Amino acid sequence: MTGRFLKVGLAPAFMMLTSCMVGPDFIKPKAPAVDRYTQEASPIEAVMADGWIQHFKLGAKVSADWWRLFNSAKLNVLVSNALASNLTLQSAQANLRQSQANLQAGYGVFFPQVDVGFTPVRQQFSPARFGSNSVSSIFNLYTFSTTVSYSLDVFGGERRNVESLAAQKELQGYIELGTYLALTGTIINTVIAKAAYHAQVQTTEQWLVLLQKQIKLTEVQVNAGIVPYQAVVTLRSQLAQVAAGLPPLKQKLNQTEHLQANLVGLTPADWRSPIINLDELTLPLTLPVTLPSELVHQRPDILAAEAQLHSDSAKIGVATAGLFPNISLSGSYGYNSQSLLDLFMSKGNIWSMAANFAQPLFHGGTLWFGRKAAIATYQKSLASYQQTVVSAFSQVADALSALQHDAELVAAQRQSLEAADDALRLVSANYQAGLVNSQQVLISESLRLQVKLAYLSALAQRYQDTVAFFVALGGGLATEK
Repeated sequence: MTGRFLKVGLAPAFMMLTSCMVGPDFIKPKAPAVDRYTQEASPIEAVMADGWIQHFKLGAKVSADWWRLFNSAKLNVLVSNALASNLTLQSAQANLRQSQANLQAGYGVFFPQVDVGFTPVRQQFSPARFGSNSVSSIFNLYTFSTTVSYSLDVFGGERRNVESLAAQKELQGYIELGTYLALTGTIINTVIAKAAYHAQVQTTEQWLVLLQKQIKLTEVQVNAGIVPYQAVVTLRSQLAQVAAGLPPLKQKLNQTEHLQANLVGLTPADWRSPIINLDELTLPLTLPVTLPSELVHQRPDILAAEAQLHSDSAKIGVATAGLFPNISLSGSYGYNSQSLLDLFMSKGNIWSMAANFAQPLFHGGTLWFGRKAAIATYQKSLASYQQTVVSAFSQVADALSALQHDAELVAAQRQSLEAADDALRLVSANYQAGLVNSQQVLISESLRLQVKLAYLSALAQRYQDTVAFFVALGGGLATEK
């Protein structure tokens, strides 16, 4: 009997799976109809700087492990440690697992719900309630039953809900990729920043030593009446200004170390930051440039916004289906007996079959305005998606421009540093020939160190903007997914 009941009950149910679904079918938004990121034509190469030219390869694929282009084994190890231990990434991965489990749970609506129950009851029965004068009796009643129920998803509300859950799973997957991308970009930026701050601290300390030497020589000249005392005052003021710039540099250096500890899931007290100098990093020279039409399929934040849009589109279908009838089938089969030993005897057999049809008539506008709210939510997500795309294109444009201007700045700073080097060599040669005094050598060395600080800042910015360029393109993660 049970097998026959299941066949009779499930046949209409599976037929309903092919019925219509209310609500809009999701259509992926189109990519912006542009063929470049800036008003100017896409660049082919940047300006020569430090003997290096960065070339842009339009349409080339971005590698998911793009940071290896910096050719630093220490950097690769640090990135691997961060990916393995970062707590924010672990949280994003847990959210993804949660959404996957929710989706699997959602698929349960496509199957019959089967429950088994056993109910032992001891009760006293009074025939008086039926107009009888018989003596009341006390007896045991044992009930074993199996219940099968199935909701016919005639208008697709359940399927739209599962569609929304699937989109939420995709959303969490892209959020994880976005977290992964942000983590790699941030950890590499901390390495570059730390290397730059460390070099600037060393340069500033050398500058302070030179200024102190200048002050001592000038004090001797003041005592000899060769120069006015104002010269000492000027040098001491310069020394104080340079010394005032050293603590902020050291603080920034410490902050990068603390941030690295945070990124690898450790406290600053437990973290030993690796020493990576700027000259240990290689500037990536061949830069892949994703086509504008492909960027929307590559950046995790755009794909996450699209998944949210898909989920909200499906929720319109869920809300729309709520306005239509709900049809469900149910049935039960079991046994009743006053004796546990005779429970499964045929004389105690019980069964029932039922169909339920419920059409919403009046809910105070709850269902109708719930659907309007779902539509408004979708429209909000659409605007958010479009804004995400516009922001992404702006970031790529900014990165392309930055790399060009960084190269120009590094080239200019390099020329300035080379001129300072030439001036120092000339003054040193004149000093050896007895044509100038040692103070002039110290002045030239100080000017060179001042120029070097600006050069180090420009060089670090070029490296960091290269990192920002790869991040702006999505890091190649979605294409590897």
